[in-house]
Amino acid sequence: MTSTARLPDSQGRGGGRDETPEERADRRWTDLLQELRVAQTGVQILFGFLIAVVFQPRFGGLSDTDRTIYVVTVMLGSATAAALIGPVSYHRLLTGRRLKPQTVAWASRMTVLGLILLFCTMCSTLLLVLRVALHNSVALWLVGAMALWFVICWLVFPAWALARSSSVRGK
Repeated sequence: MTSTARLPDSQGRGGGRDETPEERADRRWTDLLQELRVAQTGVQILFGFLIAVVFQPRFGGLSDTDRTIYVVTVMLGSATAAALIGPVSYHRLLTGRRLKPQTVAWASRMTVLGLILLFCTMCSTLLLVLRVALHNSVALWLVGAMALWFVICWLVFPAWALARSSSVRGK
């Protein structure tokens, strides 16, 4: 039996989109796929470069610390790719089983996990590259600054926009 009940908007009010749970799941899945396309492409390119590093002649000259950072970075890159590609597999295995809302919820969680792993992968990659390029402790400070920039772009700006839109609606 298909539900025809209309859903409230994300804040629980009745003035949002007029859609059924299935329509909302379809829309949210489409939105999620667009987000994943952007993230997956970047992760796959980065991961490809990381894999190629070990085959470069200069790799043999890395310090034990840099080799450890490299291994951690490759493992993070692999975990990131798995988390960001995972929603596609999840969807494919559950298609046709009338679980679209649950599929979207789990895929969304996997995507958030993938973004957290991507943050870690990017910071680890930067640390490795900057340590090799600069041969000094400035690398750690630069990575810290870039990590802060990621947090600002990925969390602070959206939170600011959300707070601002809430205060505008409240007036």
